[in-house]
Amino acid sequence: MPALPDFSPVSRPNPTQWNDLRKRVASAAFLAPVVLLCIWYGGMPYKLMLIGGAVGLTWEWASMCGASALRPPGVFGAAAVVLGTLAAAFGHVGIGLAILGCGAALTALLASGFAHWRALVLGVPYAGMGTIALLWLRADPVAGLTNLLFPLLLVWASDIGAYATGRLLGGPKLAPRISPGKTWAGAFGGLAAAVGAGILVAFVSQGAVQPWRVAAIAAALGIVAQAGDLLESLIKRHFGVKDSGHLIPGHGGLLDRVDALLSAAPVAALLALWAGPGVVLWQ
Repeated sequence: MPALPDFSPVSRPNPTQWNDLRKRVASAAFLAPVVLLCIWYGGMPYKLMLIGGAVGLTWEWASMCGASALRPPGVFGAAAVVLGTLAAAFGHVGIGLAILGCGAALTALLASGFAHWRALVLGVPYAGMGTIALLWLRADPVAGLTNLLFPLLLVWASDIGAYATGRLLGGPKLAPRISPGKTWAGAFGGLAAAVGAGILVAFVSQGAVQPWRVAAIAAALGIVAQAGDLLESLIKRHFGVKDSGHLIPGHGGLLDRVDALLSAAPVAALLALWAGPGVVLWQ
């Protein structure tokens, strides 16, 4: 039976909650233009960014699990994610997914004596399917840019909306045992921001759109994104770490920054696959 929302104690806005805002804004101001330029240009710069991201994600995930991405048992899953991303970057998405499957199976088989082998196995599809989905979305020569920006900007808006409303309004905790800082106000604020961003992207790219259809798809992706964020928080809570790493000031590690996108991207890719080549995913 699912746990009921925890409405006690009630958190209230605290000025000290904004202490990390300056670092967060500075990091975003530097990284966002770089990411958007790579996405806009596509091609090799975008592929290299995703391959580098796969390396960083596997390194952080293995470290959280108490392993190393360079030695057994962590190296099996890490190699699968990086090699699968490489295959997808050069147009072999099916091979990339097969590599992920083999890597997860190999990790489960050879790391069974490791205390946290289940978490190592989980990291393979969690990181690998997200990076492969992001590569596949951008590869469509007609709708790729739009279909990638839709989930990306939606997730960014969700993060900003949840951060702002959660700290401004406070209120009941969303999942205190998983992520004590998250509130129901933040969750609803993030979802509203995600829907608004989705409608804006659709309107700018197409003009005439069916707003309720776009809103429904954006809301679904927003919920998936927040679930991905909570999943990573659950993993961190399990291993007793605050951040997955220290790569990005104010944000923690790379995984802390892209956890929601890693969950939303495969769902967006499935929607784009359903829509067909050259068609925006909300059609």
